[in-house]
Order: sequence, then C-alpha cells, then structure tokens
Amino acid sequence: NEKGGINGRKVIFLSLDDSYSAPKTVEATRKLVEQDEVLAMWGSLGTAPQSAVQKYLNQKKIPQLHLNTGAGRWNNPKEFPWTTPGLPLYPTEGAIHARYLASVKPGAKVAILYQNDEFGRDFMNAFKAALAETGKGTVIAEAGYELTDATIDSQMVKLAASNADTLFNVSTGKATSQSIKKAAEMGWKPLHLLVSTSAGQSILTAAGLDAAKGIVSPLYIKDIAAPKWANDPAVVEFQAFREKYLPNVTADNSIAFISWSAARTLQRILEQCGDELTHDNVLKHATNLKGFAAPAFMP
Repeated sequence: NEKGGINGRKVIFLSLDDSYSAPKTVEATRKLVEQDEVLAMWGSLGTAPQSAVQKYLNQKKIPQLHLNTGAGRWNNPKEFPWTTPGLPLYPTEGAIHARYLASVKPGAKVAILYQNDEFGRDFMNAFKAALAETGKGTVIAEAGYELTDATIDSQMVKLAASNADTLFNVSTGKATSQSIKKAAEMGWKPLHLLVSTSAGQSILTAAGLDAAKGIVSPLYIKDIAAPKWANDPAVVEFQAFREKYLPNVTADNSIAFISWSAARTLQRILEQCGDELTHDNVLKHATNLKGFAAPAFMP
C-alpha cells in the first residue's frame, strides 16, 4: 500500500483469530464473507477449523486459498474446486520419508510416534503404504498421542522398548520437543525421521540442539538460519522487510519467512488478476502459477 497498492488499488487485509476452534472459525468466516464481503480467504490455519468451513466457502464460491495445512483432503478439486492447499500434502511427504528410508536403510525396523488425528494418520498411512511397496522395511511399533496430553514420555518408552532402529516422528509443537528430549534421555539413537512441519528452529531449540543432532527431515524452504542462504536475494529482501516492519521477530524465524513468501505469492495472484477482481478470476490465477516460485522455495 505504501507503493500505491496492487494495480493501483489499495489492499484491505482483514485478520480474525479463531483460537484454532472450529465453531469460532465458522463464526469468523461467516462475518468475513457476509458482512465484510471479502474477495478471498487466504492462509488460514488448521485441518479441523478449515474443514468446518470448506463446504460453506465452496457453496458460496469464495476462494479458500493457500491453506496452512497439508491434509490430503485439500487435494479434491472435483468436489471442492475453490480450495487450494498452501503446504506440500502430508500423504506426499509421508511417502517421500518411506522411499528415503528404503534407500538408506533397507530392512529397517520402524517405530512410529503419531498425533492421533487427521494430520497424524495422513502421514502415517502414506508412509506405511509406500514402505510396504518398497518391501525394504517393517513397522514394528506405533504409539499415538492426543493434543491434550501433558507429556508423551510413556509413548516414547514403549517405542524404544520395541528395539526399533528407526523412529518416524509425526508430532507437532510441544510433543515434538518432548519426543526429541526423551529419546536423548533414554540413550535411544534410532535413525530419526521428522516431518518437515515440525523441524523449525524454535521446536528444536526447545528440545535442546544437542539432542536434535542427526535428525533427518525434508526441506522445501530455504533455511534462513543457514549461512549458505545469507546472500540469497529473497532472504536479503525478507530481512530488510523484517527489520522495518517486524523488529521483534528474530532473524532466524523461519515461520515469518514462510509467511512473507506466501504473502508475496498472493500479491502475484492479485497482480495477474489485473482489473478483473472477481472470485472466479482470483481462483483462475491461483490455480495457474506456472513459471512462478514462491521466494522462500528451494531452487
């Protein structure tokens, strides 16, 4: 907006907090659509909260863009053409982990820690199916946890007792930090595969960086804490933006970097729309980004 907006139009950006609660998501979404008459919904967080409004937004033909969740359900353009994911899909990544494991450790005996919800099951089921296809590894133990659990120590003790030589860690936030710390405390040193959504600096720091050594996780985003990207044009641009607008955000905050990159992608979509700012045209350009890479993406 400081530069005159996009195609000469100032942007009105509305943000409502749903507290990761589906009923609040429904209430906030209805307000944005029916009272504020938004052009599109964008960047919203969470599988359960966004599932609660997916049907409503598709019936209203409001773009539900770049969801901050990679659940497999978002890849359903026939039934929900107005919805697009903003993360690599969890089943895709689950299969990647399995194929990687088969290539580096054939015959692996795998223990799986998983969050007992759609997030956890998407990753786990795809991993198990892909590993079975390779015929080069076996899942010998599984332990689920609930988001409300205070600790996952008992699950980790059970998995370590299985004598698995590989841990596939499908956890988030606090549970991820606890699992890394507990494995180190027990002296359990399996090949540790961690889902990309939980490999952020803050989670690893909370676990203890020494305890996190050796963890393997796929990356599709440049690691802004790594010296190799310090002079990358996108990283340099983000750091200048952060210093000007987000002085309280640390220079290695990967979530802020990804968010900035996603916003730049939305900017590109709106630029491509020209003067035709309709729901249909926004969706058309959001689903046709050929030749464009989000600034944070790896080459």
